[in-house]
Amino acid sequence: MKVAVVGATGMVGEVMLQVLAERNFPFTELILVASEKSVGKEIEFKGKTYKVVGLQTAVDLKPEIAIFSAGGATSLEWAPKFAAAGTTVIDNSSAWRMDPTKKLVVPEINASELTAADKIIANPNCSTIQMVLALAPLHKKYNIKRIVVSTYQSVTGSGLKAVQQLENEYNGIKGEMAYKYPIHRNAIPQIDVFEENGYTKEEMKMVRETQKILGDKTIAVTSTTVRIPVVGGHSESVNVEFSNDFDVNDIRKILHETDGVTVQDNIDTFTYPMPMYAEGKDDVFVGRIRRDESQPNTVNMWIVSDNLRKGAATNTIQIAEYLIANELV
Repeated sequence: MKVAVVGATGMVGEVMLQVLAERNFPFTELILVASEKSVGKEIEFKGKTYKVVGLQTAVDLKPEIAIFSAGGATSLEWAPKFAAAGTTVIDNSSAWRMDPTKKLVVPEINASELTAADKIIANPNCSTIQMVLALAPLHKKYNIKRIVVSTYQSVTGSGLKAVQQLENEYNGIKGEMAYKYPIHRNAIPQIDVFEENGYTKEEMKMVRETQKILGDKTIAVTSTTVRIPVVGGHSESVNVEFSNDFDVNDIRKILHETDGVTVQDNIDTFTYPMPMYAEGKDDVFVGRIRRDESQPNTVNMWIVSDNLRKGAATNTIQIAEYLIANELV
């Protein structure tokens, strides 16, 4: 089992290596891949030193699986080349997510749709993953009509440059800006570029990807995505209207029994999810579960997860594990 990690020197790539090590991922050969400027760089992994290679070298080595986290342009150019060589690509960029010929996968929800013929598999957006993981079992039971979501997203979602900007501003140092505005002591209500409808690309990802993953285009979704000065993970305020009524305790029970979800919801002990405590963990944490008293069949909840882990690296690696376990590669 040859496995390539494309984008191994980036922020998500580094977390992918951590997760591969933690989960004792079964490979016989590991190929670390990055752009030409990083070729030859050495990376330590589980006590062994690996030299970073270029993309064409990696294609020629014909890995069984290539885990991509190298940006959309790289994925669009190189994923088909890997696929043509017989490699199954799991891509963490937005390049293939809405391609009708590609599966968009959160393993706990829809991995069973995968076949050996799927040579390019899309990993969803980080903010979408954590929301749909919590909502999928509720949709099965109560049928979701509408979702209103506001996100409070970590600077780690913008990469190392954004983390450095926050640290520089916190320490009063002038430096390179990842954002148009300061992020320290601020909230920026724009993630990604604006589309013609006035929503950002990130907001529309949450709309389109939610419908695709849950397999239901009738679900109405509206989203506002905001960047805030935290590093631990993304937080979301989610308002969900169902077709059918519910008992709040039943919702807690369903979520408690959902793989990958941890319920933290006790107002008596001030227990609720926070990004500081989600950092470095793979679960999606759900709390502040309460009935919306302004309209029928509607619940509010607060969903938090480490965007670099379940929102990116861990979800990707779980897809790879599923492929191996089911002999699809």
